[in-house]
Amino acid sequence: MSVSQNNNDQVNVQVDGHWIKVNKGTRMIEACKKAEAEVPHYCYHPKLTSPGNCRMCLVEMGMPPRPNPGQDPELDNEGHAKINWMPRPVIACANTVAEGMGIKTQSTLAQECREGVMEFLLINHPLDCPICDQAGECTLQEYSVEHGKGESRFLEQKVKKPKNVKIGPRIRLDDERCVLCSRCVRFTKEIVDDDVLGFVDRGSHNVLTVHPDKPLANNYSLNTVDICPVGALTSNDFRFQMRVWFMRETNSICTGCARGCNITISSRENKIYRQTPRENNEVNSSWMCDSGRMQYHLLESSGRLTEPMVKKGKSHEVVDWPEALNLAIRGLSKFSGDQIAIIGSARMTNEELYLLKTLSETLNVDIVDVIKVEGEGDEYLSHKDKRPNSNGAKAILNLRSPGSKLNTIKKRIKEGTIKALLVYGENIVRFGFDENLLKGIKFMVSSHIQANPLAKLSNVILPGAGYAEKRGSMINATGRLQLLNKAIEPPGQSRDDWEILQDLNRSLDGKEHVNELADVFSEMADRVKVLKAKTLSSIGKLGIQVVETGEKVPLLEREAQRVKQGLIVG
Repeated sequence: MSVSQNNNDQVNVQVDGHWIKVNKGTRMIEACKKAEAEVPHYCYHPKLTSPGNCRMCLVEMGMPPRPNPGQDPELDNEGHAKINWMPRPVIACANTVAEGMGIKTQSTLAQECREGVMEFLLINHPLDCPICDQAGECTLQEYSVEHGKGESRFLEQKVKKPKNVKIGPRIRLDDERCVLCSRCVRFTKEIVDDDVLGFVDRGSHNVLTVHPDKPLANNYSLNTVDICPVGALTSNDFRFQMRVWFMRETNSICTGCARGCNITISSRENKIYRQTPRENNEVNSSWMCDSGRMQYHLLESSGRLTEPMVKKGKSHEVVDWPEALNLAIRGLSKFSGDQIAIIGSARMTNEELYLLKTLSETLNVDIVDVIKVEGEGDEYLSHKDKRPNSNGAKAILNLRSPGSKLNTIKKRIKEGTIKALLVYGENIVRFGFDENLLKGIKFMVSSHIQANPLAKLSNVILPGAGYAEKRGSMINATGRLQLLNKAIEPPGQSRDDWEILQDLNRSLDGKEHVNELADVFSEMADRVKVLKAKTLSSIGKLGIQVVETGEKVPLLEREAQRVKQGLIVG
């Protein structure tokens, strides 16, 4: 008989009686997860260091005894060394596995430890689940049912702690609900370098607090709400708005900048209530910025364009879609290709950009560009390019650089050689096309979701859909092709942009075009080099790499270094 052989990188570990192989250095809690054995926890988070302070992850552990010199180890029926179990439990979050280790997650000792920890956590916890925003997502609530005793022996008065404390412009703190897991403290210190949270006082009076002279106001503060396992930290924006079990969740991407953070859009009855980050270790890890979260409020603006309109005299009148599209086509068809310019947006999906290019080819337009919009980025996730699909625009419209043709367009408008303009998805008045310049245009068609100065100057207005109201694909700053998904319907008579562009193309060339977005993607993939052999369904939830930009994500680089150092699991 001989002990089971392993390679140099893996060890044999027994979890609840079953042997598995895991990599050396794996934390016990991760080994249990691989074995599909649940280990409840509060303080542990794979993206943060493990302080081991909640004690909820206590398990029973054992190791093979060291044999005497010249003596072979005693083996079990599977050829593994028999395990001697320790009389005291250990925390699974901060300890790593070793060859021949045994872990029991459901033993009497482990279960009694959890019951004891739960009893202590609930001693001073308020019984306010019916009014708590975390209801439905609260691990304290779940674990109290699964691992609690069902009764409390505590007969004293509960300790009262601060409630509804404003600790930042977007966050409220309820200290009575805090279980002192320190996830928020570690996030602000380790991930975004804003060490403003900490604990004060001792014992039952221990509370979370914010630095007296510095509020929790960084652009990533709402991630602390996501990782809070209870209802201690709540978002001012989402607080008391909707129960989580009523909402529908849609996987999508943030369009606030070129990073393309993966998100979950939570909605009900055609209204978005929140956006939260979705884990993608190639794009945004488990985080996103606060400004990206708040982006959905733009879709609720009172200035939304919801019906097609045409200019009659000095004002605009509402018309139906067939009339608006016919007037747009008739107006553009009066001019030759060299008298027309098309300005799109890097907010548009790849499919919309492709149909815009098709339209330019039908009209024989030789000057097509998108607006380049840059702002302030940071060393975490926020990108200086404030448009989500600049790489898609470059690949599909054959642009050397977004915005490189705009000065030529301005010059030709001044000279009077460009007489018609189609503007899609941008208010170009904000980007150097002042109203005096645009008054030289004889005919202009614009599409946007918001009423703006450009719409007032347009002969035809085509109301499109916002980012959460349509489906399509985009290529982010690092060259990753990702899916944008539809969470709600566009308001009023607004339409999905690819359908509007498809109708314009159909009216111009008289051809029967495809009627499914997946077919548009397939047609585009045949013509665009970086999308060759790709399909819409092949993109998947996490996207696929299609362009090598050489750009790195600062936050992911830091995370990889911390994983290498053994500080986090990642």
